[in-house]
Amino acid sequence: MTSRYWVVSLPVENSASSVWNRLQEQISKHSFDTPLYRFNIPNLRVGTLDLLLALSDDLVKSSNFIEGVSHKTRRQIEEFERVSGVESNALTVDGVPVDSYLTRFVWDEAKYPTMSPLKEIVDSIHSQVAKIEDDLKVRVAEYNNVRSQLNAINRKQSGSLAVRDLSDLVKTEDIIISEHLITLPAIVPKYSQKDWLASYETLTDYVVPRSSKKLHEDNEYALYTVTLFKRVADNFRTNAREKGFQIRDFEYSPEAQESRKQELERLVQDQESLRSSLLQWCYTSYGEVFSSWMHFCAVRVFAESILRYGLPPSFLACVLSPTTKSEKKVRSILEGFCDNSNSTHWKSEDEMGGGIFGLGGEADTYPYPSFTINLV
Repeated sequence: MTSRYWVVSLPVENSASSVWNRLQEQISKHSFDTPLYRFNIPNLRVGTLDLLLALSDDLVKSSNFIEGVSHKTRRQIEEFERVSGVESNALTVDGVPVDSYLTRFVWDEAKYPTMSPLKEIVDSIHSQVAKIEDDLKVRVAEYNNVRSQLNAINRKQSGSLAVRDLSDLVKTEDIIISEHLITLPAIVPKYSQKDWLASYETLTDYVVPRSSKKLHEDNEYALYTVTLFKRVADNFRTNAREKGFQIRDFEYSPEAQESRKQELERLVQDQESLRSSLLQWCYTSYGEVFSSWMHFCAVRVFAESILRYGLPPSFLACVLSPTTKSEKKVRSILEGFCDNSNSTHWKSEDEMGGGIFGLGGEADTYPYPSFTINLV
């Protein structure tokens, strides 16, 4: 799929069809590998020139915002598809691939009545996209909250023995809890295991002889248990710490362990459910944002054409996708459709450092309205 397009507008003196035929002929002759399409824009309500000039100040800014939301939604889709391991789907607008929607654009009269003032159409498009962006932020935040909780639990279960949750490593048969006795988990550096086995019985009085048992080992530490009298537990912790052994606080509770297991399962299910529903929402919302974006592009090229060529509206809007090596040639062809007075006026304005009618971006660069659409 082509991902980069130009939207341009050329002046029409007599017939748009004749300009279109000439343009097709020139492109075919001098840049045959450049796709060329009509960009059909309806007769929109112009209003006064003052209103159009005021509107032009916001067109570029709003266009950048809408394009940004489109790309943000696309990136979110790509991330979810990657994480979910699902095959990337071609993004569409009501089932039509986005590149086809652009190159075969048809104005949605029901959604944006052409008799509405241009500013009303622009404000409507902007507010619709802004609402989708707000919804996206809320939905992604909800998903990220569940993912963060799940990551925190996974870190506790997969980190080193010095910090990880021990409940899944210590079983009922490993623990002695009575009126006088207690079993403590000891985290011993791997290189100090011989030292532990030789010294744990003498770290304090009332340690049960030969009670230490190795339960688990990771890359850095080994997990041992030791049984002793409760009354010397604090003293044992202090002396063990001085020798480089960590006595972890741990209370064995089958009920708590089962509760944590259920919480983990619930979070996994919630994450999968949220990711699936959010991905489907993003598919739909991307189509809505892209449709809004293309309608906004239509308004923008219409407004820029009026400000460039004057009234009544008489211009040909089209979409091209030249290769990098063809760009200079295509620009030359397009400029050939602008009369000398237009080009001279444009060049003098440009040399003076001023833009055309206050329109920013590429509108200040060429003697005809032009801007770039990047689909990705």
